[in-house]
Amino acid sequence: MSKIDDSAIDGLKAAIRGEIVLPADAGYDGARSIWNAMIDRKPAVIVRCAGTADVMRSVTFAREQRLALAVRGGGHNIAGSAICDDGLVIDLSGLRSVRVDPRTRRAYVDPGARLSDFDHEAQAFGLAAPLGINSTTGVAGLTLGGGFGWLTRQHGLSIDNLVSAEVVSAEGKRMLASATENPDLFWALRGGGGNFGVVTQFEFQLHPVGPQILAGLLVFPFAQAKAVLDQYRSFVATMPENMNVWVVLRKAPPLPFLPENVHGKEVVVMPVFYAGDIEEGKRRVEPLRRFAKLHGEHVDAMPYTSWQKAFDPLLAPGARNYWKSHNFTQLADGALDTMIGFAGRLPSPQCEIFIGVLGGQASRTAPDATAYAQRDAIFVMNVHARWDSAKDDQACIGWARDLFKAAGSYATGGVYVNFMTQDEAERVTAAYGTNLQRLAQVKKKFDPDNIFRANQNIAPAVS
Repeated sequence: MSKIDDSAIDGLKAAIRGEIVLPADAGYDGARSIWNAMIDRKPAVIVRCAGTADVMRSVTFAREQRLALAVRGGGHNIAGSAICDDGLVIDLSGLRSVRVDPRTRRAYVDPGARLSDFDHEAQAFGLAAPLGINSTTGVAGLTLGGGFGWLTRQHGLSIDNLVSAEVVSAEGKRMLASATENPDLFWALRGGGGNFGVVTQFEFQLHPVGPQILAGLLVFPFAQAKAVLDQYRSFVATMPENMNVWVVLRKAPPLPFLPENVHGKEVVVMPVFYAGDIEEGKRRVEPLRRFAKLHGEHVDAMPYTSWQKAFDPLLAPGARNYWKSHNFTQLADGALDTMIGFAGRLPSPQCEIFIGVLGGQASRTAPDATAYAQRDAIFVMNVHARWDSAKDDQACIGWARDLFKAAGSYATGGVYVNFMTQDEAERVTAAYGTNLQRLAQVKKKFDPDNIFRANQNIAPAVS
């Protein structure tokens, strides 16, 4: 554990408005805990910032003390980039304000805000932006990596709806990034992760959504998985862009609309979402019910905010998590056979394979228009290994890696950076493709000493 001079800590305490947490403090272990219980890192100091000035001073302090620097927003990142060993953590989790201007349809979002905070404020005016599927996810990390959700086919990625960002640079100075001010930084922030500075406010464009939408789950027998998924491919190719249907292969939770003899058995789950006229949505959903005889279903009109929280119980903090992910332009028979085969031997009841659907508006943006380069991805597979005890690490991680390897020949080779684990640094090139060289130049301009390296790191270009 790094030891920082007491006088330096005293000076930092005097310079900030927030709270400092040190290893000897009673709240230290809680302050360093994040969503993925596999991450067990011990920073030298945690600064719970109360505003932008605290962030500026913390960045400067880390640079002066030559400390590793991590930035915590929601703390939800699978790789655990919110926490570093022996360094300084800028903890933004207390900064959760969201201000909505319904006249201009803009939202101004603090860096610690979670999706639930955002949705609560925006939906008061019947507005939303494409931001994830789990209400406890942090807006900041999700957005900086690209960000997608139920609204992405209709309204693009999270970054496609980002209008501007307030950023604290590696020099500890406040900057604004937008299409007209520091446009190269703005380009890099939209998909480049936390490589370029600490974003202290996001400005989003909003869209009319809800407050009532049609959503829910259709649950099919696992024995019919291939027939169901074959029909699914055809269905999603022609569904309207205000509709989204994903797939989850997993063991059935004890949902009240499922027979008890199905609980704990492998199933094919289709989460269904439609943002539009409810009756029209019901007509659109009807063909899905004919894919096979259902184990059960619950699809109905509900508040958008409720649907955004629907998967929270399956993604609660405290479990051990390991992910592997591929992008696909199509779901080939071999890819489906591979997924079905591995779904038949899940190493824990919490493990799952999910397939998200993108395309639509997200694919109409050029690959080099933002740092996020994976505009050809129509389907994103996330192999989500999840379990409770360290004794199961080898079995669960091995299962995820084996599935990833077996499905690789059907994938694009690209990857969504937010789904990359801490051992996948070699996939940074795959995440950014031809944009990586330009990103390295932006990194050299705004962070030449690589202060912001607790992430899927983009090294500064070499002169």
